[in-house]
Amino acid sequence: MRMDQRQMLTPRMIQSMEILQMPLMALEERVDLELQSNPVLDQRLSDPNAPRERAPEDLGASSADNRALSMDTENAGAAEFDRLNRLADYLDNEEFSTNDGPRYRLSGGGGDGERDRKLDAMNNTAARGGSLAEHLLAQWSLHEHPADFDFAGKFIIQNIDGSGYLKTPLEELQKSSPRPLTIPQLSRALALVQQLEPAGVGARTIVECLLLQLDVIEEDEDLAEGHDLPLERALVRNHLEDLRQNRFPLIAKQTGREIDAIKRAVRRLSRLSPHPGKSIAPDDAPPITPDAEIILDEATGRYEVKMRNDQSDSLFIRKQYRQMLANKAVDKSTRDFLAEKVRSAKWLMESLVQRRSTIARVIRVVVDTQRDFFELGPEALKPLPMVQVADQLGIHVATVSRAVSEKYIQTPIGIFPLRRFFTGGTTDDTGKDMSWDAVKEKLKHLIDEEDKKKPLADDILVKMLKEQGITLARRTVAKYRGLLNIPTARQRVDHS
Repeated sequence: MRMDQRQMLTPRMIQSMEILQMPLMALEERVDLELQSNPVLDQRLSDPNAPRERAPEDLGASSADNRALSMDTENAGAAEFDRLNRLADYLDNEEFSTNDGPRYRLSGGGGDGERDRKLDAMNNTAARGGSLAEHLLAQWSLHEHPADFDFAGKFIIQNIDGSGYLKTPLEELQKSSPRPLTIPQLSRALALVQQLEPAGVGARTIVECLLLQLDVIEEDEDLAEGHDLPLERALVRNHLEDLRQNRFPLIAKQTGREIDAIKRAVRRLSRLSPHPGKSIAPDDAPPITPDAEIILDEATGRYEVKMRNDQSDSLFIRKQYRQMLANKAVDKSTRDFLAEKVRSAKWLMESLVQRRSTIARVIRVVVDTQRDFFELGPEALKPLPMVQVADQLGIHVATVSRAVSEKYIQTPIGIFPLRRFFTGGTTDDTGKDMSWDAVKEKLKHLIDEEDKKKPLADDILVKMLKEQGITLARRTVAKYRGLLNIPTARQRVDHS
């Protein structure tokens, strides 16, 4: 046995770090969940265009930890996290002095004309869209099939991925099927599934997917008008890689067709979908909501940081529960329950304030360092390591990493992820610092301005960057070109 001292993270501190790392949409869900599950916590709702009301000062002022829910965003440092870690120690017999807010009916409560937050949340939740499998099964059920083919078709549909492809070989499907199935049964069932909409669904390769769509076009005279189907099928079957490599002269030689005819066929093929399943169940891309807006103050010439969608000032602990907690006549079990709920509410409110403070301070450093970016564009981006920001703010680098994770800021030139501004870099021949992203922007600019009939090879790009004072190896240029999704010089040739 031994006694020693260790630094350990409490559950509350872990919660604070999780809230700091949450993107804005997830944070709003977290706050809504607490509002629904915690009866003592409420939120003052106001016109989003109206000035925000001051947060109720429900922590009193009898000690350093009982300060109002506000922080010095310029000087706050790691000590502010210590406040979070000490709040749980002084709840007993505490009196709260919060202005009373509007009353809303909590879930399960009474009161006429009062709002039910849980009902509001349900009413404002978008209905779940139908999946691709549900869409295909609905079509499959409209056709009559023998029992064995009916099961085989449904089993195949259940194994089609979200893009519309059947990537599991029929032999593996046969082994994993809960019922005995033969390969001929599965093959015939698959042929029937491939006749369902959207066209191309159930394909096993990109070639099969595009050919299935061409078959559907051929069956419709209106759709087939203007198509050169024999050439288009030949391109799909035999020349997809040649098309990717921009080898139009080779394709023309092997097919005996003019380059112009091949290009027209390629334009028609580009209208086909390589991922037909996504037309039914597209990937859910959450909207981007900026955490802050960067605004130029014309009077001072300084960029100001305006935090957006901040809920930390609107939450408060309801007066009736504060009174019950302070009332010794209330039975102990009820007061213990309320104490735990008050503790949870206060921790959430403090964590939100800490989150806002930390993010605002990090953004302030970014704005001061990257001013040229907002005025001149991405090519003016400067190196900004997270370690440098952490040292400047007096916080741990992990805190900076959490603060910028999945956060976005709205700038005068567009919306950017906050992490975009944290990058390493190099020094040009004049001694000027330049981030790697700025180097990539210069490379992209050179390629955008090239003669597409004679695109620039990587060796030439190295020399042109050298003339601008940027010394890079050829393999580095090739690496950055790949990161920008720019093909090789051969693939960029325009044969028109």
